[in-house]
Amino acid sequence: MDLQNAFIGDIVAEDFRTAAIFKRHKIDFCCNGGRTIEAACTAKKIDPAVIYKAIDELPKGNGGDIDFSSWPLDLLADYVERIHHRYVEEKTPIIQAFLDKLCKVHGGRHPELFEIKELFDASAQDLGAHLKKEELILFPFIKNMVKAKQTGEPLKQPQFGSVENPVSMMKHEHNVEGERFRKIAEITDDYTPPADACNTYRVAFAMLQEFEDDLHRHIHIENNILFPKSIELEKEFSVEA
Repeated sequence: MDLQNAFIGDIVAEDFRTAAIFKRHKIDFCCNGGRTIEAACTAKKIDPAVIYKAIDELPKGNGGDIDFSSWPLDLLADYVERIHHRYVEEKTPIIQAFLDKLCKVHGGRHPELFEIKELFDASAQDLGAHLKKEELILFPFIKNMVKAKQTGEPLKQPQFGSVENPVSMMKHEHNVEGERFRKIAEITDDYTPPADACNTYRVAFAMLQEFEDDLHRHIHIENNILFPKSIELEKEFSVEA
């Protein structure tokens, strides 16, 4: 791959190990993956040679990481739903309970906890609706396209028109979540507990960081692999018609 001309999202899609390099330099590889390394580094005032060198020094191969770009789209949609959607549903109420407790016990000394809780609660509400839209509208259509391609059956046109319409909405909502978690990371100093933090405080921050990491991978798979491949598949039906 030509790293100088490739988009960051495509680089990570080919080798997810590069995500850690971009994350280390606070370069968004999921929501804003449609940029070159040069463009992202210019915005961050980073020497792109540092990124190129780090990627070049990765051991050959993909380190055993899953090559999602080779998966059938119906299987990939199932994976996102069963792994990442269920993760969000399972962890969200646990983190909310921790943040509620922290605000009650430590909010007097750390008023920033209230802003963190407000941001996470808003994310929880919006993500809940977001996941259902994918599960009930977008993912079923993607699976229908795969089935129609395999069987040769005509593809029933959805009410939303082109698949690009719900994809555009999902990507916009991804951007909103990405911005929320950038604020949470900033407020928490990249999830660093204060000196007087109790165990609950530390666990809550660790869970928030894990939640953000999972969300980044979740959005990356969708924005950089599932969505563009779904758009390309839909175009095949237009050509056939």
